[in-house]
Formats: sequence, structure tokens, C-alpha cells
Amino acid sequence: MKRRRMEIVFLFILIASVYMILFTQVSFDVKLFFIGLYILVMFITLFSLMLENRFAHETLLWMYVLLFFPVFGYVFYLFSGQLYLKGYLFRSKRKKDREEWKSLVTRVSSPDLSFLNDHQQSFAAFAKNASETTISTSSKTEVLKNGNETFTEIIRQLKKAEKFIHIEYYIFRSDRLGTEIIDILIEKAKNGVEVLFIFDAAGSLSLSNNEVKRMKNAGIKAYPFSPLKHGFFNQKFNFRNHRKIIIIDGEVGFVGGLNVGEEYLGRNKSIGFWRDTHMVLKGEAVYMLHTVFLLDWEYVSGEDVLQGRPEFKNKVVQGDGAVQVVASGPDTQQGIMSDFYYSLITNATKSIWIASPYFVPNQAIKAAIKHAAIKGIQVRVMVPAVNDGFLTQYGSRSYFGELLQFGVEVYTYKKGFLHQKLIIVDGDMASIGTANMDMRSFHLNFEVNVFLMGSRTIEDLITHYKEDMMDSDKLDPIGYNNRGLLERSKESFARLFSNVL
Repeated sequence: MKRRRMEIVFLFILIASVYMILFTQVSFDVKLFFIGLYILVMFITLFSLMLENRFAHETLLWMYVLLFFPVFGYVFYLFSGQLYLKGYLFRSKRKKDREEWKSLVTRVSSPDLSFLNDHQQSFAAFAKNASETTISTSSKTEVLKNGNETFTEIIRQLKKAEKFIHIEYYIFRSDRLGTEIIDILIEKAKNGVEVLFIFDAAGSLSLSNNEVKRMKNAGIKAYPFSPLKHGFFNQKFNFRNHRKIIIIDGEVGFVGGLNVGEEYLGRNKSIGFWRDTHMVLKGEAVYMLHTVFLLDWEYVSGEDVLQGRPEFKNKVVQGDGAVQVVASGPDTQQGIMSDFYYSLITNATKSIWIASPYFVPNQAIKAAIKHAAIKGIQVRVMVPAVNDGFLTQYGSRSYFGELLQFGVEVYTYKKGFLHQKLIIVDGDMASIGTANMDMRSFHLNFEVNVFLMGSRTIEDLITHYKEDMMDSDKLDPIGYNNRGLLERSKESFARLFSNVL
């Protein structure tokens, strides 16, 4: 890619220029030459940035970073600010995936959605046209609350596998839980069960090479997603696979917020209790979730595995409402998960309940939330009282003031770390999955969510949300507005980075 190679050359020019100007005793004319060279590189970069036609505030932010942080600002821009790269880096995957989806979704019959009410019908109309996946009325879903329920059921289903286990995780650790699951996978592989394993190269740094070798020696096919050693200079390392997927025999699927590690069972003392939500799928929705996995598998392995698999067919069950699996990321339409969240929120008529560990909404979603509150719709936002990073902690808090001003109820979860990614609208539509409400999930990460319409499963999500409210503090607008200068300064500083969180 010519542009990328030029940018790396520019980086070396900037480094050399700063070194020659500040740290050598060369003549004034030579220093003047390097000053001119530095200015030329900055001008080309700023002009190129302007031509991308981003939001004005975002463009100005990156201009300030480039101008006021010599060299370091340019490095930060190269590896965090260039979203155009995903259009190039994953172009072949995106094109191939779309062709596969067009072929595969024809196997799923168009459902009768006449049982949905008006606002559900409105959201379903958007969802049908916005995503490659289809809406299913022949699927069942079940909510799994927290790590104990989730991993108990995952391990139970893994032990029942007879044909294949396909597994994909952002974080997979080599701790006690991870080793227990790996032991099951190895045992199944030795008994002839096909095991395909994808782990994100950055998220799963703590997955030891010895464990990967042990799996491969047992006949498991295991691949990292976007290996770091191959992705530094082309920025692939910045686009991570945040999906958590397990498919067993084409009959059962798992998706949600929980990675594989002891902390997700609340066994890490420094983190404490881990509040999260996962989901079990059966029926046609498994077919869609399986397709997401297999397209990722084709990308990491180079194998063509989708077409012709004898077990890859619709698994029809007595459905419960309408279910749609939606994948998002650099391999899909730009900002599709943000569009789904926006559509879900704007179709609300009574209530909007949101839970997210990283609440950094974009302009459209923030406006939709405020407009809903102004119309008298009950809007609740739940975030962890203590987050796992300074920028995410105070970046989220920087939005509370304007939300409270419009009547949005803000809850801070106190029992432990809230990690679930949940939206419930009017008590009869919901989203659960891997995508946070932040820019990284909307633009950089590979994500997958399940959207529910008219499903009884939503009742469980409502019950759990109400329980979480009991373990939360509701922010008092007066108390929040009276917070000290130090807190306001932290929030304002963190918000400067909201477009890259």
C-alpha cells in the first residue's frame, strides 16, 4: 500500500529531523533544511487528514495532536487515528464475506413477522435491510447470568460434542479455567471430534505457546487472529477480534460478554466480582452465528470450509420471538453496530435501559438518548462504579452531566465490575453480545451481537437488570454537579480521547 509506506517514510523523516534540529551541532542552514522538511511532512499529513472529510471536531482533534506533540503525536495518529485503513486491510475479507452471505442466507426462509407490534416492525424493517444476516423466528435463546452459569453450561455442552467444536475468543487464558476447557478440547479431538480454535493475538497474549502446541499435537487446528508480529507496520494490530463464539455440532451456540479466564468467575481478587451476561442459541440463529465463525476461520486459515459441509444446514426449532445475529467490524458495512444501536433506541416508545462497561457514545447515539428522554421516555444508563482504565473511567463520566440534565437516570454498579453489553427497549426488544457502546467497538473491533424482538428471554434480561439496580447507586444530579475541580478536570482530559477509546 503506497500511502502506508509513505507514512512510515514520513515517520522516519520526522524522527531524523527532530534529532538533527535538537541533538546535533550541524550548521544553521542544515537545521533550517530539516525544519523545512518537518513542516512539509506536517503540511502533507494535515492536508491529507482534511481531505478525509471526518467530523470537524474529530479532524481538529487530530490536527492538534499532530501539531502539539512532535513525532509522538504522529505515531499516535498512525496507529490510532487512521480508520481509512480498515477499508484497505480487510477489503478482500469483506468482499468474500459478502459473496458468501448472499449465497448462504438463501437457505433461511423469509419469516412471517406479522406478530410483531408496530415499533418492533419498524426496527425489524431496518434490521432486515441493514445486515447480511436474516431475522429468524425458528430460534430459541436462553440467558446465562455471570461466569458460573455460563461456564457450567459451556463445559456441559462441550463434553456432549460428537461432531465438531468451533471456538473463537478475544481473551483465552492459560489459567485453571482455560486449561480445563483445553483439556476437554484435546480429549474430544483425540476421539475424532473436529476442533477449530481462533484466538485473538493481542487479547490472548496470556495463552501460552505450550498450550497452543499441546492442542495442535492433539489434532486441534488453532490460529491467532491478526498476529502482532505481522501487523505492526500495516496497523492490523489495531483491529482486534472481540468476538466470543462457540458452536457445538451445529446444534448449540454461545455468544456474549464473557471471555475465558479466572477473573470472569470472580476469582481475581484485584478485580472482584464480575457481572456479565452470555447467551445460548439454538435453531436457525446457530446457523448465522456459525457462519460468522466460519468466515473468520477462512480468513485466518486460508481454507474454504463453508460450502459443502454436510452438517451445515438449518436447524429449525419451535421459535420464541424474532432473533437476529449481527456481526460488525472492518469486514462489514461501516458502523453497522452503531446503526443498529441507534435504530433500537429511536424506535423506543416507553423505556430504554442500557448497560455497558465502556459508555462513550457517538454523536448520533448521544442525541438519540437525549431526544428520547426529552420525549418522556424512561432512559436508564448503567456503568461500573470503578472501571479498568483511567480514560474509560473518566471518559464515560464526562457524559453524565448532559444526560442527567435531560432526565436520564444514571446508575453506577457497586458490587464489582459490570462488563455486560446490554440494551433493552420497551421491555420487548433487546441486544446482547460483545459490542460496547464506544468508538472501538463501532469502528475497530470485530464484534457480534444478538438482537431480540418479542422473545420471552427479554423478561430474564429485565429481571437481571432490576437486580443490578439494587447493587448500584443512582447518581444525584445536584451531587454530580457539585463534584470537585479535580474530578471535572479528569473527565475533561479523558474526553479528549473519546474518539479513540
